[in-house]
Amino acid sequence: MKAVVEVAGKQYIVTKGQTLQVDRLADDTSTLDLDALMIFDDKDIKVGTPVVQGVKVQAKVIEAEVKAKKIQFIRYKAKKRVHKIGGHRQKYTMIEITSIA
Repeated sequence: MKAVVEVAGKQYIVTKGQTLQVDRLADDTSTLDLDALMIFDDKDIKVGTPVVQGVKVQAKVIEAEVKAKKIQFIRYKAKKRVHKIGGHRQKYTMIEITSIA
């Protein structure tokens, strides 16, 4: 069985036992209770308005903060001796889906 859940403003298709890298969550909880927007398998589809009643997706936090590779960028003005190098390193939270019930 698969479910569509919303975590930190983004929607993900998840199955039981799957690990996800989601945008960093601010609160320091070890478990999450997520509402299912839609559940489906090979034969049946249930779409919520806005969530499916009676279905909860539970997840546990594996790592609270994981850092991605650093992305560097450069601003450059030709013939002016002006350049600026900057960078960004996105932070994620690793979660594992424990049950869809």
